[in-house]
Amino acid sequence: MKKKLSATRRFDIRFSEVDSMNVVWHGSYPLYFEDAREAFGEKYGLSYMTIFSNGYFAPLVELSFKYKKPLVYEMKPSIVITYVPTEAAKIVFHYEIIDERDGTVFATGRSVQVFMDKDYRLIWENPEFYQKWKEEWRVL
Repeated sequence: MKKKLSATRRFDIRFSEVDSMNVVWHGSYPLYFEDAREAFGEKYGLSYMTIFSNGYFAPLVELSFKYKKPLVYEMKPSIVITYVPTEAAKIVFHYEIIDERDGTVFATGRSVQVFMDKDYRLIWENPEFYQKWKEEWRVL
C-alpha cells in the first residue's frame, strides 16, 4: 500500500512580501513552495544536499499556482506539501497554503523536479538512492 507523505510549515507574511494593496506579491509564492520542499526534505531525508551528495541535481521543470484568496500582511498561514508518487524519475509535489484555524485555502500548487547528473545530463531512470528512498517510504 502506498504511503502518504506530507509536511507542514507555518510562516509569517512579511512586509517586504506585500504590494501597495497589502496583498502578497505573486512572486513570493515560489519562495513559500521552496520552504515547503526544504521542510519535506528535512522530515523525510530527501533534502537538496542528499540529492547533491548522491551526484545529482533536481531542477524544477514545472511550477504552477492557483490563487484562491489573498494572503495579506501579518497573516500566519501554513503550507502543506504532499509527495505525489510516480514510477518516473521525477519528484512531484502538491501544495496548499491554508489557515489552520478554519481550513481556509489561500492557494494550491504543483511542482515537478527531474534529475540531472553533475554534467547536466537528464537522468531517465530513478537514481539508485531515490529508488531506495521510494522503497523505504513505501511510496511505489
